[in-house]
Amino acid sequence: MKQVHVATTIALAVALVPLATGFAAQNSAPDRELLDIMALAGEIRRADHTLPVPAGTDTRYSDRLDTVSTARFAEELVALDALAARLAELDRTELSAESATDAQILGLQLRDRTNELRYRGYLLPIGSRYGFHFGFGSMPESRSFRTVADYDNYIARLQSFREHTGQQIEIMREGLAAGWVLPAAVMDNYEETAGQHVVENLEASGFWAPFTAIPERVPADDRARIRRDGRAAVEVTVGGYRDLYEFFRDEYVPAGRSTLGVADLPGGGREYYEHRVRMYTTFDISPEQVHEVGLEQVSSIRAAMEAIREEVGFAGDWPAFLEFLRTDERFYVQTADEYLAHVSLAAKQMEGHLPELFSGLPRTPYGIRAIPAHVAPRQSAGYYDRGNADGTRGGWVNINTSQLDQRPLWVARALAYHEGVPGHHLQIMMMQENPTLSDFRRRAGSTVFTEGWGLYAEKLGLDVGLMDDPYDRFGMWSYQIWRACRLVVDTGIHALGWTRERAIEYMADNTGMGIGPVTAEIDRHITEPGQGLAYTMGELEITALRAQARDRLGADFDLREFHDVVLRGGSLPLSILRQRVLAWIDEREQNSETS
Repeated sequence: MKQVHVATTIALAVALVPLATGFAAQNSAPDRELLDIMALAGEIRRADHTLPVPAGTDTRYSDRLDTVSTARFAEELVALDALAARLAELDRTELSAESATDAQILGLQLRDRTNELRYRGYLLPIGSRYGFHFGFGSMPESRSFRTVADYDNYIARLQSFREHTGQQIEIMREGLAAGWVLPAAVMDNYEETAGQHVVENLEASGFWAPFTAIPERVPADDRARIRRDGRAAVEVTVGGYRDLYEFFRDEYVPAGRSTLGVADLPGGGREYYEHRVRMYTTFDISPEQVHEVGLEQVSSIRAAMEAIREEVGFAGDWPAFLEFLRTDERFYVQTADEYLAHVSLAAKQMEGHLPELFSGLPRTPYGIRAIPAHVAPRQSAGYYDRGNADGTRGGWVNINTSQLDQRPLWVARALAYHEGVPGHHLQIMMMQENPTLSDFRRRAGSTVFTEGWGLYAEKLGLDVGLMDDPYDRFGMWSYQIWRACRLVVDTGIHALGWTRERAIEYMADNTGMGIGPVTAEIDRHITEPGQGLAYTMGELEITALRAQARDRLGADFDLREFHDVVLRGGSLPLSILRQRVLAWIDEREQNSETS
C-alpha cells in the first residue's frame, strides 16, 4: 500500500497536484491553452490557503499548514467547475499525443475532485488509520532534516498545528450537525489517536526527536535558535493534540452513528459511494457489479490456495489448515528485527532478478523500517513513503511489526514485493525519475494504477523462480485473496447492508489472516469507502493486458518490454493504460509482419 505521509491539510481522497509541465514541444494554440488551464488548476489549489504568519513571528517560519473551512471548499468548487467547463471546450484534436493524455487525466481529476467537494466529503476528514492528525504525527519520520530551511519549515508546521486543528474541529462539528460522522463501531478508544501525543515532558514527544540530532553543517547560532524555537513549537503542537483529544473524547466519539455504510449517510450517501467507486476504479461500474467481480475472484483464488493445501499434504480440512498456518511456531518470529530481516531478505533476493523483468531501473535507493509503534496497531501490513528523485531522500518501505503472533512469515515475500520492488518503490521512482514525462504527469497519481501495479508485482516472483516454496505461494495467494475480499466487503458494507461482524468473518475465513489484522483492515474500509477497490481492479486490468499481449504476439512477446510500456506513461487511469498497451501491441504486430 502506498501511503503518503504529509503534514498538511484535509485528507480528501483526491487532490489536484501542483500543475506545471516540462514539455517544451507543446507549441500549438490548444497545447498552450491546456498549459494555461493546468497552471490555473494549480493556482486554485494553492491560492491563499496557507495560514497567515502571526504578528511578531519570525518570517523564516512561513511554511505553515493550510487553512481549512467549508467556505474555502465551496469557493474551490466554483472555481474548479469553471475550469472543467473551460477544459471541456478545448479542441483536443490538435493537441500533441502526450498533451492529450494530460488533458484526459486532468479531466478525470477535475471530475473526481469536484464531486468530492459537491458531496462534502471533507466533513469526514478522519478515519481509522488516516487523517490530518495521523499524517502530522508521522512527520518526524517522513521528513529530511539536513538544512536550516528543513528545520525552519518543520518549526513553522509545528507552530501552526494547533490553529489548523481548531479549524479541523470546526469542520467535524459541521459534520456532526449534518449527520456525517464516523460509525461508533470503529471509534473504540479513538481519542487515543490524539491522546498518545499529549505528553508533559516535551523531550518525550516524538516531535522533539529531530532537534536532538541537528547536523553539524547547521551553523551554531542557527542550532541554538532552532532548539529554542523548536521547543516552543513542540509545546504548541502538544496543545493542539490535547485540544483534539478532548474534542474526540467529549464530542465526537459519543456522537458516533449507529449505521455503518456511507450509503446510509443523509443527503446523498448512496450517490456519494457511487462516486467513490468510479473515482477509485476509473470505471463506470456499479457497486453491485464490483461485488460480483469480487466474489468470482475470491472463488478462483481460494481454489489455488486449496491446491497448495493438497500439495503440502495437509490432512485436515480448510479451517484446520488455516488454524495450522495461524498457530504453527515455524511461521512466526518473536522480535521486530527478525520480522524485518525476513522481509529485507525477500526484497534483496528479488533485486537480483529485476533485470529479467525490466530494461530500466530507478536510481533512488530505498530502505526497510518498522512502522512507528504509536500508529502500527491501526495500520495495515505495510506502506511506502516515496523518495526524492533529486537524490536527497531515499524511499522507505514501512512494515508493521506489531502483533507479531498474527504476522506470519509466509506473507513476507508478497509484502516485500508489493511495497518495495518490483512494486511501489520501483514504479513510483521510475515515474519520478522519468524526464520524458511532464511535471504534471510525474505528480499525478491514479490509485487504481499504483495499487494495481503493487498487487501485480506480488506475483512477479513466480516469473523469476522465487516462489518455489509452497507456503510462500500460499502467502502470495493470501494477499491476492485479501485484496479480492476488499471488493466484496467494501461494497457489502457501503452498498449492501453488511455488518462489521459479517465483513470480519468473511475476510478471516478466506484469507488466513489473524483477527487483529482483519479487524484493522475492515475498519479501514468502513472509514475509507471505495479506496480498497483499486487494488484488485487495477491488477486484473494489468494481468488481462499482459495475457492479451502474449496471446497476440506469441513468440515475439517480451515481458520486459511489456512492463516498460505499462510503466513509461506514469500512473494512468485504466482506460488510458489500455489504449497505450493496445497501441503498442498493434505496432509490434505490424513490425513483425513487415520484418
